[in-house]
Amino acid sequence: MKDGEGPSGLRDRFSRVIDYMRVSVTDRCNLRCLYCMPGRGVRPIVRREILAYEEIVRILTVAASLGVNRVRLTGGEPLARKDFQTLVGKLSMIEGIEDITLTTNGTLLQEYAARLRDAGLKRVNVSLDSLRPERYREITRGGDLDVVLKGLKRAEDEGLTPVKINMVPVRGINDDEIPDFARLTIETSYHVRFIELMPIGETSINEGLRIPGEEVMERVRTLGELTPVRVRRHGPAKYYRLPGARGVIGFISAMTHHFCRDCNRLRLTADGKLRPCLFSETEIDLKSPIRKGCSDDEIERLLRLAIEIKPEGHYIIERASGRRPMSRIGG
Repeated sequence: MKDGEGPSGLRDRFSRVIDYMRVSVTDRCNLRCLYCMPGRGVRPIVRREILAYEEIVRILTVAASLGVNRVRLTGGEPLARKDFQTLVGKLSMIEGIEDITLTTNGTLLQEYAARLRDAGLKRVNVSLDSLRPERYREITRGGDLDVVLKGLKRAEDEGLTPVKINMVPVRGINDDEIPDFARLTIETSYHVRFIELMPIGETSINEGLRIPGEEVMERVRTLGELTPVRVRRHGPAKYYRLPGARGVIGFISAMTHHFCRDCNRLRLTADGKLRPCLFSETEIDLKSPIRKGCSDDEIERLLRLAIEIKPEGHYIIERASGRRPMSRIGG
């Protein structure tokens, strides 16, 4: 075992085990959510600059040999990329990869849930910021809530559980729905996670409209006492359950309560850049060396370098956010 390695993966300079990679497969999306991108959209990355599935598989194969055992596939909207289930199937065959999950807006989930399950996907996280059809249409600039709700149900029926819903409360836009989302956990087995608004890229949402996690929690408590619970996987969310609830409620407070000390991840962008931290502009190019014919040893060296330079914290309150929009980094 080399220096800096632990029994379950590589360790960075701050003794954090790095065993999780978030992989963006596309920067394209079929929605234009207010907090994610400007209304005019963003100029898409030209197709030839996007990593091929074979390149993603190669990177993850090397990463798995170093201890990465969890993969989350993101976008843009991952299901908008052709033959996405093929990638899931290839990743599920990599020795050492134990868990493959997906973050999606849910608009194509009804169509693909069964194929994704058969390919080896374990669970889905669905970004959903309103339970009111007209408001959902406004927030997403054209989305159909009914299609997403049917997708959630289909994912549950196909065993992609627990289905997680990610809701970003924004003051004056959808924060009056916080209790409605919390009630979903009483009526269903969904995991509802409230995520603080993060200043990533250029959007039409003013940073001052962020609602701190503690305030969200207080609003949820109007429905009953919150009892802390443990969930199967470790992550940034702190989970609670309302009395009699089938599901659980999570709070992810990246801005007001940093969870950097427990961060165990790297991010791979759709155009082949490795980011040690979501909020940093530091990137390591993997695509260029791969396309120039580099060895797996060189990929390993670059992965180790990314872990070595991973910062202790994101410092986003003190410094301006990164210039890339979230759709290009991977949600």
